[in-house]
Amino acid sequence: MEDKMSFFDVIAQAVLQGLTEFLPVSSSGHLSLYQHFTGNSGEGALMFSAILHLGTLVAVFIAFRKDILALIKELGNIFKDIFKRQFTLKNMNPERRMIVMIILSCFCLAPFVIFKDWFESIAEDGSVFAEGLCFLYTSAILFMSDRCTKGEKKAGDITYKDSVTVGLFQGVALLPGVSRSGSTISAGLFSGFSRETSVKYSFILGIPVIFLSCLMEILEYFKNTIDSNVVNDKSVGFMNCFVGFVVAAAVGVFAIKLVNWLVKTDRFKVFALYTFVLGCVVLVVSFIEFCMGHAITF
Repeated sequence: MEDKMSFFDVIAQAVLQGLTEFLPVSSSGHLSLYQHFTGNSGEGALMFSAILHLGTLVAVFIAFRKDILALIKELGNIFKDIFKRQFTLKNMNPERRMIVMIILSCFCLAPFVIFKDWFESIAEDGSVFAEGLCFLYTSAILFMSDRCTKGEKKAGDITYKDSVTVGLFQGVALLPGVSRSGSTISAGLFSGFSRETSVKYSFILGIPVIFLSCLMEILEYFKNTIDSNVVNDKSVGFMNCFVGFVVAAAVGVFAIKLVNWLVKTDRFKVFALYTFVLGCVVLVVSFIEFCMGHAITF
């Protein structure tokens, strides 16, 4: 008989996803730790994770609705110019330049697809040692970006080199424990972006990434269900999915506003400290588990 996912478990995962998807502390790393210590996994967990990702995707649209509407309008103009054979990359307006640069940053993920299975094996290897190291890496880049010289680049000033830099940092963030938002915001700051532009570029760049992640989780859910023909994991249920979706979206909007404020007020270092402490704790726990010969669960 199936075990129903508890209401507390639903809220806990939704809040965790909504916060860590945008706070520069790594959502994949935190979810990996949560699943490690609670034993929460299975096909139902994959589908629920996809629902939570949709909630955080909605959060981005809510927080950056004006910018996204302007980009959608400009995307229509791009298609119109292509149809009329008038498309050019010369003298691009800020919106068109941002669209082109975001596309280029996304393409930079392609080389990392080769390591997809390796990244997944790290998250599922039964140890949290790698996650601990990745948290320390996140702490290092957050600390360095917080101390770098303030840039002035706006959306219309982003270069191809800048977009490739952000894209490569985003690729490394596929590792569990490396923050995607922290990596891309830091890469923007390293490239001379203004604080506001770094946050905006990072979160809008996250739209195709979050959508792709959601799609892959749904496809994997159906693949696993078809292959096994047996439901042996926790049941999610419509109401749990609805609650998780709404909570993840609401918490996500709050997290985006919080990050934007912290970056503007030069308080980004708080996340560097947090991920450093967390990384050290996780490494200690992994050593204890190694000595015990089994994982610590609650």
